[in-house]
Order: sequence, then C-alpha cells, then structure tokens
Amino acid sequence: MNYWLAKSEPEEFSIDDLKKDKVCHWDGVRNYQARNYLQEMQLGDLVLFYHSNANPPGVAGIMKVVKTAYPDPSQFDKKHKYFDPKSTSEKPRWFCPEFKFERKFKHLVSLSDLRAQKSLGKLPLLQRGSRLSVHPVQKKEFDTIVDLGAGTPA
Repeated sequence: MNYWLAKSEPEEFSIDDLKKDKVCHWDGVRNYQARNYLQEMQLGDLVLFYHSNANPPGVAGIMKVVKTAYPDPSQFDKKHKYFDPKSTSEKPRWFCPEFKFERKFKHLVSLSDLRAQKSLGKLPLLQRGSRLSVHPVQKKEFDTIVDLGAGTPA
C-alpha cells in the first residue's frame, strides 16, 4: 500500500462534499508530475485530503483509491474549464482516479501544525517552492498526520 496527499480548494470541493458524495473522480489536475503520481496510485492506497487556499489550510481527512486512473473526461469537454485542445481520446494527456471518503479528522491538521513537527521536515508539501497538488507521503508521515488529526500527540 502507498500513501499520498492530494490538494483541493474547499470552495471547489471539500472533505464534506466527498463525505456527502461518498465517491469522486479527482479531475482537473494539469501538472505532468502530479498526473504521473495519480497514475501510480493503486486500489486501496490511502490519500490525505488537504484543503488548500483555505483559512487555515490543512489536512482535513482521509480518502481511499477505489478506481485507478483513467482519462479525465473534463479534458475533452469544450465547455469545461479543464478542456485541453491537445488531448484526444486516442492520446489523452490527463488522468483521474476515483477516491472514496474514509473519514474526516476530528481536528484539521493545519499547515502550521505540520511545520511544527520535525518528523515531517521532508514532506514535499513543506518544501520551499513545492506546489504540486498531488504527491507521495511516507507511511511514518501519514501516521503522524493521522495522529494529529485524531488529537493524539505525535
């Protein structure tokens, strides 16, 4: 099993939206490295749901991969904001997996909470200049963040 972090702006799509919908396809990723990470995800992998561009930003809960990446339908829709004229059904450029709601944290693990943990110093989210919307997380980092979200001292 692998562990990941995926960002979403809560005004666009939040952990509460996922809880209500139960399952979502994670569309709209338009960065090649982030796309590659989405394609690496396997069934059963766990994903930290990060609320970006929020006040405060932070990890809000956990999702599970229930369908591996397939061509993102939004790239083909001319009316969609994520339409990509260079993508074709024969050669799609963008992919999206499907995630299932697992749980919302008791406590949002804010960006400042994450930075305060020395054990999370190598987390890509905390690296200077890192703006990827999806990235891998080590199991130990994942466990630390889950403990913080539960209100357990890390």
